[in-house]
Amino acid sequence: MNDKRVLVTGGAGFIGSNLANHLAGDNDVIAVDDCYLGTPENLADDVEFVETSVVDDDYPADVDVVFHLAALSSRNMHESDPGRGCRVNVEGFVNAVERARNEGCETVVYASTSSIYGSRTEPSPESMDVEAHTAYEASKLARERYAEYYANHHEMNVAGLRFFSVYQGFGGNEEHKGEYANTIAQFTDAIASGEAPELFGDGSQTRDFTHVDDVVRACELAADHELTGVYNVGTEEAYSFNEMVAMINDALGTDIDPVYVECPFDGYVHDTMADASKFRDATGWEPAIDFETGVERVCAPYRDEDPESDRVRLDGD
Repeated sequence: MNDKRVLVTGGAGFIGSNLANHLAGDNDVIAVDDCYLGTPENLADDVEFVETSVVDDDYPADVDVVFHLAALSSRNMHESDPGRGCRVNVEGFVNAVERARNEGCETVVYASTSSIYGSRTEPSPESMDVEAHTAYEASKLARERYAEYYANHHEMNVAGLRFFSVYQGFGGNEEHKGEYANTIAQFTDAIASGEAPELFGDGSQTRDFTHVDDVVRACELAADHELTGVYNVGTEEAYSFNEMVAMINDALGTDIDPVYVECPFDGYVHDTMADASKFRDATGWEPAIDFETGVERVCAPYRDEDPESDRVRLDGD
């Protein structure tokens, strides 16, 4: 994407800031965020930052492309205040798209969720039946229905991306999320600090972990190809939490066992894995960062390589 005026909502958040920073080198990028989950410290100097909510009308909408990532992005946040979740996740989506449409924008890429597939060890295709079991999932499905409206009634290009377990680590733009960050980031930070990570159940649950750099490329490709519809973005591989912890220990040179605790949530999704063939066929996208490489990247900021020794020193050694 080149020489476009771009709006990224949720632009100071984890995925949004990575996308905004990536696009800003060749485009005029506006990042909108109310700083409930984001921080402008994530943003590069060449990104224009506007602190406001997507439900308001005081941010620029005269753009060529909208990347709508603003959301209450976790089940727990949403369940604690379903009304606010609906306003941000649904009303905010409609407001951002409607304002941009009125300015002549025809291309929107937005975040949906893979949570709607429930727990599956087999790859989940977009064609399978889905249900909402949480308010968060209901809000993302509502986005998909409104996206159909804008595509069908207004003939816009509106692509929803169902992300699978996106991560980068606290050395990237994920630290501000804290307890809402991906488990890789949280577990790595705990292990590097000498603490045992807490895993629900027996640690056998699996996730299709997708590095944020691959997600950023997927967002850009969806806009470049002017896609419409819903698409999975995932690696088509799944790793258990036990495997993840072992890989973190290997990368850090540590040997810290996890602590297993009872899962506090009803309807906890035990397993996820993407079928990304639809998006691959439409754009040629393939994940470029395998999970082992991704774990190494998450762990790298905690290591201080001594050029005189093969020993890896952790912060605080």
